[in-house]
Amino acid sequence: MAIKKIISALFVFISILSYSQKKEEVLLTINDKPVFASEFKRVFKKNLDLVQDDSQKSVDGYLNLFIDYKLKITEAYAQGLDTTTAYTREFNKYRDQLARTYIYEDAIKEEVAKEAYNRGLEQINADHILIKVNYDALPQDTLKAYNKIAEIRKKAVAGEDFTGLAKKYSEEPGAKERGGKLGWFSAFQMVYPFETGAYNTKVGAVSKIIRTSYGYHIIKVNDRRTKGNEVSVSHIMISPKKNDSTFNPEQRINEIYAMLQQGESFESLAKQFSDDKASGKNGGKLRPFGKGQLRAPKFEEEVFKLKKEGEISKPIQSKFGWHIIRLNEILPIKSFEEQKAELEKQVSKGERSKVINQSVIQRIKEKYGFIQGEAYTSFFNEYVSDSILKLKWKYTPITSKDNKVLFTIGNKKVYFDNFARFIESKQITTRRYKTKEAKIEALYEDFEATTIKDYSKVQLEKENPEYAAILDEYRSGLLIFDVMEKNIWDKAKNDSIGLEKFYQNNKQNYLWKTRVDAVLFSATNKDVAQQVKQMLTKNKTADQIKETLNKDGKVAVIISKGIFETDQKELPKGFEPILGISKIYNKEDSFVIVQVNDVLPPSIKPLEDVKGKVISDYQNYLEEQWMAQLHQKYNVSIRKKALKKLKKQLKS
Repeated sequence: MAIKKIISALFVFISILSYSQKKEEVLLTINDKPVFASEFKRVFKKNLDLVQDDSQKSVDGYLNLFIDYKLKITEAYAQGLDTTTAYTREFNKYRDQLARTYIYEDAIKEEVAKEAYNRGLEQINADHILIKVNYDALPQDTLKAYNKIAEIRKKAVAGEDFTGLAKKYSEEPGAKERGGKLGWFSAFQMVYPFETGAYNTKVGAVSKIIRTSYGYHIIKVNDRRTKGNEVSVSHIMISPKKNDSTFNPEQRINEIYAMLQQGESFESLAKQFSDDKASGKNGGKLRPFGKGQLRAPKFEEEVFKLKKEGEISKPIQSKFGWHIIRLNEILPIKSFEEQKAELEKQVSKGERSKVINQSVIQRIKEKYGFIQGEAYTSFFNEYVSDSILKLKWKYTPITSKDNKVLFTIGNKKVYFDNFARFIESKQITTRRYKTKEAKIEALYEDFEATTIKDYSKVQLEKENPEYAAILDEYRSGLLIFDVMEKNIWDKAKNDSIGLEKFYQNNKQNYLWKTRVDAVLFSATNKDVAQQVKQMLTKNKTADQIKETLNKDGKVAVIISKGIFETDQKELPKGFEPILGISKIYNKEDSFVIVQVNDVLPPSIKPLEDVKGKVISDYQNYLEEQWMAQLHQKYNVSIRKKALKKLKKQLKS
């Protein structure tokens, strides 16, 4: 209930903040609740380019959309959707993400991102030895692990064979077989403390002892090399067809490779035949990538064998299917500024985020003032029972005598009792610990950071109107999504009887176009196409034509069978659906003949074949009815004088 009250209070506060700086003009009211002209103006300017209907690009036209928008939000509040657990969780998550944008100092994030960029220019080849110990291990176990790794490091520094030491002592799974070898790696590929240890160690040297969540490590750096350039490649992919056991992907890729050797266009063949539809429509072109960035080692290995721009690989097989790869370009290394946005996104995750978080907490403390209160350790180690290790500890009120100030941030005093309640609520969500003392210490760190950041978020809404406006906009969007999902989308998906009735009443809108049951013959040149046509007139089968014309490793014709609507991309432009053998069509640098075995006239599509489209149309139908009900339920009154003034301001 407290969270709900806080959110309600923030909503009221943000509304006041948005409009109290000067007297705001009321544009309209919904059940006497004012909606201000400034809000309409902001939304109108922001969304004008997204409106597709020209009639809605004027103030009068857009006003109807705006009123519908406000009615949906009003109804969402009426249905209590702002109080649901899902809404509260999602809203708080977004608020936290948005606040990070404003609270995190750019300099902190940029510094960490720049470090990652510089490391990313280089790859390290290293071996390591691990002695396992958790962060929450007993002190004697931690000391034992540390002493063990320290003794191993002495031997390594003294010159003993590192691989032998790894096989003998390392507790990493598979260490006896691999001898601690890690191969080549770069930034973001290891946990951050390990990565830092590796980059801070010279070639041939053994690192200092490094602590990570896995335990204690030492690293021997074998070599360093520049990471190299990213590349741009195109590919043609042929995958096995689940519904056609007779289809041979290796045979098809070899046919296409033969056509490339005969001078056919790579882009044209990719568009026609590649099963990677996303790249196929772009002539097979993939997004640029560098070494180690793909999850397809065989594909990547073949890519980096290509050295000359325009060079084409032989067919190779990966876990996705068969490929032919062309090297388009070796790209220059991007500058930090070009990669800054993506790097800052990456450093906001994992171990690096802790570095940023610690810096942010420190800056908030410095900005608002932080005073550490009474020491908490002795009290809470006695107050909290061992049941916390079983996640069953129950809060009991702390007496006023013992309820001391834990710390002060700005003008907010935080007490022992606040921390006690936090312990009870968070004991289940945190990881397990072996000792009560270790768990309380970890919970305190979390509590202090959370409390300090929450305080700064409240202050941020008072200090930063831009932040408050963005947060309010997200709140409205989230409520509209929830109210639409509840009243329209879920109903359309789950109301099978209503959907069937809607389909029956509108089934003339769901028609197959004219279709043909046909065989397509794609030839490399017009002479071959004419040979195909002659053979078809002599009743030769597709297999006979293929066997006759595709000889000596050369592919002269590719054959496809199926049922096609007359405007499908597989058929040539201008195709006429007539039984028999078509004329020769010129299609994307190839010559196509269509053998039409049957012409299927337009017919109504079964509901199962068009269910997605019918559901979409049914949703639109339900929304129209629902909006009519909302217009009857709520009294909308437009202030004509304010509207006239708004039109003048927007020159509409």
